[in-house]
Amino acid sequence: MSRITRRQLLVFFGAGVGAAAFSPVLENKLFGAGSNAAQAAEALSFTPVRLPHPLPIYQQLPSYLPAGSEKGQVLQPSTDARLTKYTVYDDVIVPPEYERYVIVGWGDRVFSNPDDYFGYNCDYTGFIPIKDSRVRNIIDGSSYDGIAVKDGYLWVNHEYVSYPISLLAPETPEDLAGFSESFPYLGINITEKNRTLLGEFLYNMGGSIVRIRQGDDRRYSVVKDPKNRRIHTLSGLGINSDRTDAYKEVTSWGEKSYQKGDLNYLIGTGAAAKDVFEAVNTDGLGSKIIGTGHNCSGGTTPWGTIVSAEENFQASEEFFVGVTEAVLPNGTQTEYTEGTTGAEFGMVGEKYGWMVEIDPADPKWRSRKHTALGRFRHENITIVAESGKKLVAYMGDDRRGGHTWKFVSAGKVKSPEDKKNSELFETGTLYVARYNPDGTGEWLPLEIGASTNPISPSTLGSVEIQALGKATRNALLPLPRRNGIAAQTKDGGKYNITTENEATALKDYQGKKLSDFYTSQGAVLVDAFLAANLIGGTPTARPEDLEINPRNSREVFIAYTDGAPGSDGYPDSRIFVVSKYSKDVNAGQPSGELFKITENSSDNTGLTFRWQRLAKGGEAGAEPGDGFANVDNLAFDSQNNVWGVTDMSTGAHNGFGEGAEAKQLNIDHTVVGAVVEGASSDLNIQTSDLIGVFGNNWLFYIPLDGENAGQIVPFAYGPPRCEMTGPTFVSDTLIIAVQHPGENCPFNPPQSLNRDIEMLNLDGTLFTQNRTVPSGSNWPSNLAGDLYGPPRPSVIGIRRKEGKGDRFV
Repeated sequence: MSRITRRQLLVFFGAGVGAAAFSPVLENKLFGAGSNAAQAAEALSFTPVRLPHPLPIYQQLPSYLPAGSEKGQVLQPSTDARLTKYTVYDDVIVPPEYERYVIVGWGDRVFSNPDDYFGYNCDYTGFIPIKDSRVRNIIDGSSYDGIAVKDGYLWVNHEYVSYPISLLAPETPEDLAGFSESFPYLGINITEKNRTLLGEFLYNMGGSIVRIRQGDDRRYSVVKDPKNRRIHTLSGLGINSDRTDAYKEVTSWGEKSYQKGDLNYLIGTGAAAKDVFEAVNTDGLGSKIIGTGHNCSGGTTPWGTIVSAEENFQASEEFFVGVTEAVLPNGTQTEYTEGTTGAEFGMVGEKYGWMVEIDPADPKWRSRKHTALGRFRHENITIVAESGKKLVAYMGDDRRGGHTWKFVSAGKVKSPEDKKNSELFETGTLYVARYNPDGTGEWLPLEIGASTNPISPSTLGSVEIQALGKATRNALLPLPRRNGIAAQTKDGGKYNITTENEATALKDYQGKKLSDFYTSQGAVLVDAFLAANLIGGTPTARPEDLEINPRNSREVFIAYTDGAPGSDGYPDSRIFVVSKYSKDVNAGQPSGELFKITENSSDNTGLTFRWQRLAKGGEAGAEPGDGFANVDNLAFDSQNNVWGVTDMSTGAHNGFGEGAEAKQLNIDHTVVGAVVEGASSDLNIQTSDLIGVFGNNWLFYIPLDGENAGQIVPFAYGPPRCEMTGPTFVSDTLIIAVQHPGENCPFNPPQSLNRDIEMLNLDGTLFTQNRTVPSGSNWPSNLAGDLYGPPRPSVIGIRRKEGKGDRFV
């Protein structure tokens, strides 16, 4: 077990160390010997939810073990934190002092056009208060000038579509044929892959804007407002009529009012808009763009807009809801990818994969994609905006081997609340982080004149090679494919350099300029991921969230979700744990890490930084391991306490695979590496499948003051196969999205699964737990009494039953 002191945790999160001065070393990860459990429980003000896996906090504090929806029992603390039996319930489980309720969900018709409906797979949420004469500023938090916020516009991302929305959704397991789907719940019955189906899938992505207000019961609900509206992936489809190619007639996807293309198109700003969209103009629409889609996380600006992140826009034969990612040296797509939504509606790949700014309160303000922020698989954005200084934004590229990014504007902020700050996103410098193993780092400018200096695969894979003799996927590093480079015969897309070919191929990429590979700065920005590899940016472990420390804007927290390599790239093993390096059952697991970078410059614009690791994903009995897996979104409440959610892969929850058969994964703590080559189909093939011990995705809390300062406290877990996303604090309420409950599993009729799971005890030894879990989900239909109803991605509110003013905890 790792040994992290409470002082280290508090210093890491920027809290005062006074409360930590007396604290013992966290021999059990949380409370050390001599802690007063009764005082701690009283100071905490709620009972932590009991999760299936052992955590040190259960040795010191009472915990709430669920026994169904809104019922359970309080277990007293015990030195033995094991549970030999555990039952998972189909609900959002919260402490007994709190309640949860649905604010809005998929299919709800809460818009002026009664045909419009709330989209699928909700993700990031952002709240823009409706100002009154008492409120001077719009800031991201729970109160404004001391006045509780009870009325405003809620933005909700809709990331992607997946079964059970339709049996024809991408990557639906084959053994689900004949099972129920959710579309009929809305009166939609489409039985073949055609334009109407593809259009409906795209309509279900993008985002929704709804006005919500807190009522006398202290619950938020949607209220009627003409500004309630959808901005989806086919918004503006009507502009296809301006084209001269075959897509001129593609202006609708059906006969219903919302299926007929409108003129609510988006616009592009920055160098790629000028150099690629307008100068090359492959679709004939210039800087006009049809829709926004694949919207994952995002950020809320101090001037009252939302910046939404387009993430997994890349299309393939299986994942056909998307566009072409690969581009030519001039920044335009290599071709339409046959059978995809991009090819169906004429959506060119270079116009997707951007940060998108939206004004929920002003429908007349045209949404825009800021190309100066780069095109990659955006996850989120966090912003530093101070009067008289340049605007700084941090972002992550959520792919295996993706990068950590910083944007610095050319101009300066006059006032953080001034909406003209949006223009600062149009011109500036995009930097990629290069981590050094000694805890230092550099920001490399992604500019057309930058020198090429890619990190060699043998260097990236050096730690895994030393431990296991070989790097997973040969430590592949994707670089841009160019005719004549490394014996290649065509332009466009990527070429993988690995430990097997680097001796002959890598030299052709070294000692050049980006201008040898791209025709313009705009083209560099369109291909930012590959260009960053080319100049030596560090491939990382899926940066899913970055957040500025409210106590110190020079500090940026980063949730690196998963260290396992993949087909997109290989995280630098000198910085991240990329696989299980030993057969020891308690060896570290490649299940994410929590980092902090500290800028050396006082205004965040400098070129150097320091980095450190706070916590390592993995079971609490692992070395290292801190009792969580795949940390994702982070958030701060009004007292600057830290909150986080996990993003464990749907296909491994509770140790069961997807589909109707739901095969048991072989949870084996002696497996090494990241991929077990040659394993039979009934064995797990990824050490990341060890996340099955953690059960469902869950929400945790790290208080920064009081008796429990620095402790990781389990607060809630979600329904089976879901992901809880987009935590936002508004007044006394936590608003959070519940995404894809029951994903890729049958929901009708409900079924129960049971298995034994091998788990680590806190002392690093093994024990077995028998676990019962629903195979799919009927949430939240089951809350309304429809026990066979479809699961619906929804946005919920969580609040204390007995209020504490505007405070959540």
